[in-house]
Amino acid sequence: MKRPNRMDRLKKVFIVGTVMGLAAGAVITLAASRIAFHARERSFTAENEELTKQNEELQAEVSRVQAVENSAELLKSDSENWALALVNEGHPLDTSYEPAELTEIESERSVDSRIAEPLQKMLDDAAQEGLSMYVASAYRPYDKQREVFNATMQDWINQGYSPLNSYDETKKSVAVPGTSEHATGLAVDIISSEYEELDDRQGDTDEQKWLMEHCWEYGFILRYPEDKGDVTGIIYEPWHYRYVGETAAKEITEQGITLEEYVLGQ
Repeated sequence: MKRPNRMDRLKKVFIVGTVMGLAAGAVITLAASRIAFHARERSFTAENEELTKQNEELQAEVSRVQAVENSAELLKSDSENWALALVNEGHPLDTSYEPAELTEIESERSVDSRIAEPLQKMLDDAAQEGLSMYVASAYRPYDKQREVFNATMQDWINQGYSPLNSYDETKKSVAVPGTSEHATGLAVDIISSEYEELDDRQGDTDEQKWLMEHCWEYGFILRYPEDKGDVTGIIYEPWHYRYVGETAAKEITEQGITLEEYVLGQ
């Protein structure tokens, strides 16, 4: 039997080495491809997340603009739903909006003329029941709302709160300018002559008890009821009433819901 010579062995070693080199190269190439693929995948994912975020921000801005336009347009329209215009933090009102016509209910207290008659009747009927109440605040333009907000925020700062915390505390009870219902002319703060503080105890007065029971008959609702702050964004305000029309007021009251829940179906 012929023994393989040195040259044959070298050829075999060369061939085996070449094959192994090619195999190793293929493995390295495959690994590199996978690394590059995962890198591209991560890059694509990051880009997609950023685009998604930008799209959501854009949609939110479009919705905000539409909400501003829709609230003002609805309030100005002849639509039977004009009284259901939703104004809150998520549905701001155009800062230039003003009711087409205002009617003075009390000295320096005016409302959208369309609600003057039912509001006056409600106040008159309450008076006939021996109750004493008055409108403490009504239509409030943007600049006035800003003054009220800033003054309340300053009160919190004077108590030692930081500007940021003062802002957060203020917005719980005073709507941020541009998001206040008072700017619509459809909202009024009514308080008892016997107790004039704007706190929870206002809700314990005979005047507020009567209003909470009967306001719907005149087309009004208690706008910020107890245990609904997570929906309205505003704490319990037993003095703030909003005109929504008799039909809506009756349904909202019977169902124990807020205007947000009624309009948006939350």
